[in-house]
Amino acid sequence: MSQAMVQLSEVTGEGRHAYKVVEHEEEDNLEHVHLLHIPAENLLISNNAPKISIRDLHRYTDSGDLILSEISLDISAGTVLGIIGPSGSGKSTLLRAINRLWEPAQACVFLDGKDITTLDVISVRRRVGMLFQLPALFDGTIADNLNYGPSLKKEKLSHEKMVELLRYADLDASFLSKSVVGLSVGQSQRVALARTLANNPEVLLLDEPTSSLDPVSTQNIEETILNLKLQKGLTIIFVSHSLKQVQKIADVVCVLANGNIVEMTHPSELQHSTHPVVRRLLEAS
Repeated sequence: MSQAMVQLSEVTGEGRHAYKVVEHEEEDNLEHVHLLHIPAENLLISNNAPKISIRDLHRYTDSGDLILSEISLDISAGTVLGIIGPSGSGKSTLLRAINRLWEPAQACVFLDGKDITTLDVISVRRRVGMLFQLPALFDGTIADNLNYGPSLKKEKLSHEKMVELLRYADLDASFLSKSVVGLSVGQSQRVALARTLANNPEVLLLDEPTSSLDPVSTQNIEETILNLKLQKGLTIIFVSHSLKQVQKIADVVCVLANGNIVEMTHPSELQHSTHPVVRRLLEAS
């Protein structure tokens, strides 16, 4: 069994992971066999219990091709985890397992120590909110969008609460009455973020949230992620195509290649990595 288990809440000894990088067109036909040792001093050490635990998570395509290979890791409460890797490495697939956008096997993904497959799927998705690469807003005003989630529970947000949500998303109160029609992509992405926050999630999943944004909007979203961690204590897991972005805002970086964790470390330590996939990412950044 291949394994890359990283206990972020309490690190003892070394994390290990055996992996093989096979020929892959998107990884420049690299072929290596290597045993990864993750020194404990390179990992985030926290007294917080794991918010998310993943154990031997694997997934294959319908045709039998490997997407994820027995991934194991723990993510401490209040941590910002950045996931990066070549295209097709399993980043988005890993993210979507955490709130059951695809159904993992039993005893593979845990939220506060409870197997998410035993929990109500709607409650999981409220507790573990997700923001996609391209925002999809509902017709109507921005206030209508913010109230969508609460309305399913027969609740209605106060004006003050909606203003607070917009503030977290770097938007002002004047947006509440605006129609979603005519919003820029950056504005739409921030409205989608505010709508996700309206459900009071404990964990926020972000799937390349800035890949379609201009530099100013990208910076706004990055600042929002940091503010959500500092002000609300959210556990945030985000997939990014930008190594520089991950180094800027993540507490811990997880590098995936061919469905395996090949590096798990502090952002500042990435530059010292000798792994060929990490070196390729560094050279391209």
